[in-house]
Amino acid sequence: MTRTFLIPLLALLCVGALAACGEKKEALGPGGGSELELMLDFFPNADHAGIYAAEAGKHFDRAGLDVKIRQPSDPSAPIKQVAAGRVDLAVSYEPEVLRARDEGLKVVAVAALVRKPLTSIISLPSAGIRTPADLKGKTVGTAGIDYQSAYLREILLDAGVDPSTVKERNVGFALSPALLTGRVDATLGGFWNYEGTDLKLKGRDPRIIRVEEAGVPTYDELVIVANEDALERDGQRIRAFIGALARGTKDLQEDPERAIDGLLEANPDLDPELQRAVVKVTLPLFLPARGKPFGHLDPQEWQEFAAWMSENRLITEIPDATGAFTNDLLPGVGL
Repeated sequence: MTRTFLIPLLALLCVGALAACGEKKEALGPGGGSELELMLDFFPNADHAGIYAAEAGKHFDRAGLDVKIRQPSDPSAPIKQVAAGRVDLAVSYEPEVLRARDEGLKVVAVAALVRKPLTSIISLPSAGIRTPADLKGKTVGTAGIDYQSAYLREILLDAGVDPSTVKERNVGFALSPALLTGRVDATLGGFWNYEGTDLKLKGRDPRIIRVEEAGVPTYDELVIVANEDALERDGQRIRAFIGALARGTKDLQEDPERAIDGLLEANPDLDPELQRAVVKVTLPLFLPARGKPFGHLDPQEWQEFAAWMSENRLITEIPDATGAFTNDLLPGVGL
């Protein structure tokens, strides 16, 4: 969702979709109560379902962690709070991690939470937009984020559309309202799993074009971010957190109806029907690719996306994604 805007004492034995993670022992264990602060990227919602399933399933407790989940004052705050050492971990986005590294902030992605893009072009049938080529002559609303503008330009060029024939309108984070009121013909920035599902439930029959299917290199939409200086010092706690998150996600996979209860308790204002529907369509992206450990960050994809950001001058100081991510703290890795 555009912002309209986690091992036990014994190792995590990954099963089914969480296979190949291996088994390992952790230094932490039940009763340790080591406090760890996690800042979300936005208010609690279905994209965070694995986190709340881990909390509800007591997986953090069994891993010896006392996890405090915080909400940010604004979506740009979490990565800055991690960089400043004010929180231990945060939920952020791959483009934001690369941008932060480019600005000299010592932050590192340590696990993927949602391992594919959610950002998409969303329109209603009346706009007649079935393919990116149909954007010619249309008005597209974005949240005013520079890399969303770059996504749009990449998509248009890939479709053979002159970007000058498409009007981009900054609608802030009111993407769905702008679409529903006719201020724009389409939006780019809404999440296909969230805004798209919401529109479907409302009977609006949205047409969705996923950015990675339209010319934008694939990337991890949501990642867990840590302070680089804390990796060695707090590595055991971070690994324990990710392992607990993996178990919470497995709970979600086995019984999504029950596992989502923790999320709904954390945010009673959420529409249960919408959250359950979003979790259902997002679940495959919470799970790792076959043969990879939970939370795996694909090195090639990170390098290719960083190269794309560099080509579009979204980053200018770092040559590639080196140092921006690590898989060393994932369940079954590095021990």
